[in-house]
This record gives sequence, structure tokens and C-alpha cells, in this order.
Amino acid sequence: MNTLARSMLPAAVLGMMLHAGSACAAPFAYVPNEKSGTVSVIDTDSDSVVATVKTGGRPRGMAVGRGGKELYVSDQSSNSLLVVDLDKREVTDRIALQESPEGVGVSPDGKWIVVASEISNSVGFVSPDTRKLAFSVPTRGKNPEHADFSPDGKWLYVSAEEADSVDVIDVDKRAQVNSITVGQRPRGIGFLPDSSRAYVAAEIAGTVYAIDTQSQQVTARIASGNYSNGVTVHPDGKTVYVSNGKDGTVSVIDTADNKVSATIPVGKRPWNMAITPDGKKLYVANGRSGSVSVIDTAARQVVREISVGELPWGVVIQ
Repeated sequence: MNTLARSMLPAAVLGMMLHAGSACAAPFAYVPNEKSGTVSVIDTDSDSVVATVKTGGRPRGMAVGRGGKELYVSDQSSNSLLVVDLDKREVTDRIALQESPEGVGVSPDGKWIVVASEISNSVGFVSPDTRKLAFSVPTRGKNPEHADFSPDGKWLYVSAEEADSVDVIDVDKRAQVNSITVGQRPRGIGFLPDSSRAYVAAEIAGTVYAIDTQSQQVTARIASGNYSNGVTVHPDGKTVYVSNGKDGTVSVIDTADNKVSATIPVGKRPWNMAITPDGKKLYVANGRSGSVSVIDTAARQVVREISVGELPWGVVIQ
């Protein structure tokens, strides 16, 4: 549309058009660079770094909240949760946490930010309204790393590096209610969209465990690769992706039969990952390569390698 034609449109119509255009914009991928003390911002349309947010310290776990307005980043060096304003792309607040925070999650209803604290062996629940630690739930597993909500918000699954089980927290009861045995050093956790099943990667075991969330029992054991780590589930629930740190690959698991259907080479020491809302592209943080591999999920191959900072820990997309 030319300038003249646009100027003749009523203001309300023009505003609706501009809003629709912005709503169709591709999401951004956020990558914490642990050694660089930064967060790289990637435009998922151009697959290029468009900004770098300085955090300092050792940024690791991340989650997005406040309707996509805020990014929460754990900083192990200061034992705090950094609040990044995503419009300003700068740190605007720091929330005191327990010692050595790592994995971060936001409840589906947005009521809680959770942070796994390695030294205290607990998960802290932070209110985004008060910006304070409200309470903590102790975990049986030592050195908890990931804390992930089921999509229905009922459960919080926690994996710990010095354990062979996944701790299950009942969110309403604010207490751990079960511990599900898996392999040594459980890491990434991913739920199917309907919350019926969880997939947990055990690094030392090189195995992914499918867990029925109703019975809280392991229903399948899937050999993936060496040092299986990050887990991401496709939005349609038909595919699970698992990064294999030592192999430098991503395994593709079909949830219909719980078998690996493809193995995709990526960078060195792939850790945590995220997928676009439309499920078309998977972003893999390669810790030892200082890069993010972009995988076309339909073609099942890497289509772009994006340089970021040193020791990228994971990816969040919003």
C-alpha cells in the first residue's frame, strides 16, 4: 500500500492493520551465555542476533513471564533472579534467591516463578507481583537443576544432577509427593501438551524415560545418545527432541511408539533447546561451540548456525 492510500484510511482501520502486522511478527529466541555474562537476542525470522543484553555474572536458567514482557534469568554468581524488561532489553530488577540458582520456570497461570537451587536442594517459588521469594520446597534429589511445570499446572517435576530419580511436587500442596526412579543424573524434562506424559533425559544413563503423569510410573525407556541432556516437545505432541552432549547430536523421538526416528548432528556439547510456537524450527544451544544450531523440524536438518556468546546454556522463545 502506498503512502497516499494509507493516509486516506480511517485511523481505527490503520491501527488494526498495524496491530495485525505486529502480531504476525516472528518471535525472539533468548540465549543465556554463561561465560560472557550476556543474553543474546535472536530474531527467528532472519535467524540473526539483533541485540545483546548485559547481565554480568553467570546467567543460566531462563523463563518468560508477564505476557511476554519480562525475562527471568538465574545468576549463580549473585544468587539472584534477574528481571529483564524485554521492551527495554535491560536488567531492571534483581530478586534475592537461595544459593546457586539454576533452572527457572513460570507456572502456566503466571502466578509463580520457580527456581531450582543446587546448594540448598530446594525449589524456590517467587511471586512476580511482590518480586520476593514466597516459599521453598525441599527436594530429595541433591543438586537440583531443572524445574518444569506440567501444562495443566498441577505438577512440578524437578531433576537433580546427584540423583537417579525425578522429584514430583504437587503445586497446590506446596510439597513433594513422589520420587520417580529413572537413570543416573536426570537433566531435561518435557511434557506432552495434554500433560499426560513427561519425558526425562538421564545424562549418565544415555536414556530418555517416558513417564505416565497419572500413575507416576515409567512406561518406556528410550536409548538416545551419549550424555543425553536437553528435552523439548513439539507443540503437536508427536515428537520429542533430546540433545546428546557428548555426541553433538539431537535425537528425534516419535511419541506414538517411543522410538528414535532420526539423529541430527549439531554443534559441540549441545545443552538446552527451544522450539518456535509453530513447531517449524528448533533452536539448540551448543555450549562448547558458542553457537545455536537452527533445525528445520520438517527436513530434520540444521539450516543455520548462529554465533552467540561463550558457553550458551539454553534457549527460550517468546
